[in-house]
Amino acid sequence: MSNPLDSDAGSEMFSSYETELNLVQADLNQKLDQITELSGEQRNSAIRQAERALEEATELLDQMRLEKQNIPLEARSKINIRFRNYSTDVDEAKRKLKSLSDDRKALFGDRYTDDPQDEHLEQRQQLLSGTDRLERSSARLQESQRIALETEDIGRNTLADLNMQRETIQHAHGRLQASEGHVDTSIKTLRGMARRMATNRLITIAIITVLILLIFAVIYSKFS
Repeated sequence: MSNPLDSDAGSEMFSSYETELNLVQADLNQKLDQITELSGEQRNSAIRQAERALEEATELLDQMRLEKQNIPLEARSKINIRFRNYSTDVDEAKRKLKSLSDDRKALFGDRYTDDPQDEHLEQRQQLLSGTDRLERSSARLQESQRIALETEDIGRNTLADLNMQRETIQHAHGRLQASEGHVDTSIKTLRGMARRMATNRLITIAIITVLILLIFAVIYSKFS
């Protein structure tokens, strides 16, 4: 059998198909083991059941093949290995079932039947098999729709969160611009104060110089 489902499997749909395939393979292998112990109509019925299980496994493989294309490239290599293992298991079961069917034909011929109504029974079995496949496909479609709706809800919530974050960033940007305006005003005020301080210093120096000159002039006039 293939490796069990890993915790880091790809998409949810792929994991769902993988789980279902494991169950179908277990049922198919059990039926194949039972066929060798049966004969007559019981053997024919078991072969038909195994054929239906094999068809279901093949359908699941096809779904997995499509779904794994949606898995990111960095995780797809591991998924591809598991997918090839499942394909190998299904091919092996198909060969085993064909061998068992050939044994039945070799023993009893293509027209072997225990029941004169076997042809109609075969048609009914095929109709039931088609109905089963249709129901399984419908269930998978409903599951896909459910996951799509959940994904849509998640996307809607994510967009709402992003919109709130965008508004918060815009408000922060507005506050930052207002703060920059206050800083510019403060810088201009400080520059004005610095210019006034420099002017006052020059005026003070000039007054002191004039006073010193006057003092020297007064002293000179007294001694001249």
